[in-house]
Amino acid sequence: MDRMRRILTIDGGGVRGIIPAVLLADIERRTGRPARETFDFVAGTSSGAVVAAGIAAGIPAQRIVELYLERAPGLFRSLPIISGLRRLLTGTLYDAERLHRLIVDEIGTDARDWRLNDSPIDLLVTAKRLADGMPWYFVKDRPANSCRAGSVRLSDAVTASAAAPTYFRPWVIEPIGELIDGGIGVAGNPVYQACVEAFVYTDDYDPTETIVVSLGTGTFLHRSRPRWLWAWVGWLLSELLRSPSEQQTELVHRHYAETPLYRFDTALDREIGLDAVGRLPELRGYGERLATSIDWDAVLSGRDTRFRITDDRTHPREYCRLGPD
Repeated sequence: MDRMRRILTIDGGGVRGIIPAVLLADIERRTGRPARETFDFVAGTSSGAVVAAGIAAGIPAQRIVELYLERAPGLFRSLPIISGLRRLLTGTLYDAERLHRLIVDEIGTDARDWRLNDSPIDLLVTAKRLADGMPWYFVKDRPANSCRAGSVRLSDAVTASAAAPTYFRPWVIEPIGELIDGGIGVAGNPVYQACVEAFVYTDDYDPTETIVVSLGTGTFLHRSRPRWLWAWVGWLLSELLRSPSEQQTELVHRHYAETPLYRFDTALDREIGLDAVGRLPELRGYGERLATSIDWDAVLSGRDTRFRITDDRTHPREYCRLGPD
């Protein structure tokens, strides 16, 4: 290889996806080029899949930040009576068709009809099939993989990945079936899945010559005990997204110890739900403060030691504690 390859992965998290979007905007500002020219492979789950698709389509990361601020309030808007009826009839709060239209509208004229195979960079988008719980990893068709996902429209794969239960109804992709949020299970942080795809199912990535950057969406570590049904649902969804993220990071470090792995996340001062659009300015602030602590030149060249995952258990490796001003 003539240079180090780079893999970027982005966690799920609803509106908290603005945090990694802010970090990517900072990377683009400091490097002077689009993120898709910095990273060879981008993987995302749920909200992270939306950001990953935007990167692949060449949308400036600062524009992705603005889209969170401008369009998330409309996506997560529902009149109480309509919301109540939808929840009663479908078990969901918001309109999945509206989510799909937003993705198609904003992905750009050139990219809106893309299949996974059309992406100019390698992509991985995670989802889970409702019928049997089988995880689906939407990637380009390659001789070493099953060649079952490359013909899927990128907009459909991203919509399926973002279809969080109780928020959006499952998204249908024929002939696969109904699909839900890829973060339900183990891929809320898709870093391990991306590394396996890159290192095992392609010939383009060598673990010794690849840098992996994993972006979290903020974590609240001190939730109180749930005391009623809906609170338990929220707690379970949060745990389904949070706990595997630590596991996936550890798996990459153990299985590919020779690969420089960087994990960026921030501890939130309070619980912030997937649809908490009123907290978007606060979340942007978390991302901006985290960005000021990162030397991207050192990270992208593999020289940084502050955020690199190591065996040192005393190292504050998982969460950068940057509370609100």
